[in-house]
Amino acid sequence: MVVDWSAECSADDPVLVVPWDPDPAHPGIGVFVDLRQNPYDLDRIPEAEQHPPLLQALRALNGPRSPLFTAKCDAWPLDADELAQARFQLDLTPDQAAAGFASYIDLLWRERMVLVSFHQQEQRLQRIARLAAALDHPYALVETILRPAFVDLDGPREGFAVTLYVKGFGTDGAHAYENWSRALEAIAMLLRGRDFAST
Repeated sequence: MVVDWSAECSADDPVLVVPWDPDPAHPGIGVFVDLRQNPYDLDRIPEAEQHPPLLQALRALNGPRSPLFTAKCDAWPLDADELAQARFQLDLTPDQAAAGFASYIDLLWRERMVLVSFHQQEQRLQRIARLAAALDHPYALVETILRPAFVDLDGPREGFAVTLYVKGFGTDGAHAYENWSRALEAIAMLLRGRDFAST
């Protein structure tokens, strides 16, 4: 698995706000769903209903033993430009990566001292990169991006969030989706596993 991480925390970079104001033009769409408090509300997330691997990852990452919780997510087939860039990163031929599928999940740390600390989150992203690179998923790419966040669920807090991108590639759409699914499952298990917590 190829893994990369970066930080986008300048004054011009977007801030993740949780919860956010819903779009009045689309009632009920794009509303923050707190899966920590309401784990059965997964059916309110259309992307999770459409993609069972994403649903399973959200369930795992919001579970009681997880150090994280999720905010936003999406999943989509990669376009030609995204595929070309990924082939370069993974050193794959067009035949090996004829198709690709990707997802992102915005993650927040439950522990307040971690949520507000750039340094501690930077250390965790380095740890994720080190552990994920050892996973045997040659047709997968994982990227984590550290971003500013404002969270007001049980009192306002300014801190940082992590956007987790997982991408899978294959000779066709079905193989790409399967490689994405396996990589997403592996990363979700890594993030809530004992190895990650104790490293």
